[in-house]
Amino acid sequence: MLSEYAVIIVTGGSSGIGKAFIEHAWRLNPEVVICNLSRREPVEFLGKLNARQVTVDLADEAALARAAYEVLAHVRMTGPKGKVMLINNSGFGGYGRVDELGRKHQLEMVDVNVRAVVDLTSRILPALRERGGAVINIASTAAFQPTAHMATYGATKAFLLHWSLALREELRGSGVHALAVCPGPTSTEFFKRAGLRQGAVTERWGQTADQVVLESLRALARERTQTVCGWGNWALASFASRLPKPLAARVGAALLMKFRASRVGAGEDTAGGGGDGVKGGGAGGTSPVEVGKG
Repeated sequence: MLSEYAVIIVTGGSSGIGKAFIEHAWRLNPEVVICNLSRREPVEFLGKLNARQVTVDLADEAALARAAYEVLAHVRMTGPKGKVMLINNSGFGGYGRVDELGRKHQLEMVDVNVRAVVDLTSRILPALRERGGAVINIASTAAFQPTAHMATYGATKAFLLHWSLALREELRGSGVHALAVCPGPTSTEFFKRAGLRQGAVTERWGQTADQVVLESLRALARERTQTVCGWGNWALASFASRLPKPLAARVGAALLMKFRASRVGAGEDTAGGGGDGVKGGGAGGTSPVEVGKG
């Protein structure tokens, strides 16, 4: 299926899920040109003639506009044939109350998790319509219920999920497919940067970035509109989404507070950040309705 693609554009490909997408893409299609938008160049890019690093802070609107222009130039250089894939992967979060995390931190979160996705997709969409392709948006299981103690993060992922589903309907029949991917806790740098101890993602609840990517590619091949990675995450997300929203918020707040108390490292700041987009690399899903998850 990836053999049809001439260009794959990834945000936050230096680590986590974004890095795993790059590795799988080249394994399945060694000729595909990959454009990575992040603050760091992935190690996988070294020595690769078909690698295009676009260094950018996704929270900077002007810098993102310049980066999108550069990416479109790379797309044109590949010729008129071959599909284009955009993977909106960069995102970051933070554990704590709204007044703990601070205004600037949360506004940057909105910029990276929401505004940058809409901005970049809008700029790349004409090329996608012209050549065909796909938009993969990495949301989260946090999108299915209110997430007290991660209020802004969960709300950004709820926006991304619903925006992606609506985009899919708008693109129906255009030759461009949109897929919302909702991982649960994933073994990426997300949790460390959110102030949690090593081992916060256990084998019982968590997935690897490779597992998330494989499920995403299978869902894309089947032209799915949405996929929740892992059957346990699917069951818990389904349960959470059926609860009345006030009840889901109350239950989730209690569970996440309990989890946070057991997982936050001593003396560590609970505000998440650091990585590819502006304060975060690959997106790691979280859902307080899921016991033992972060």
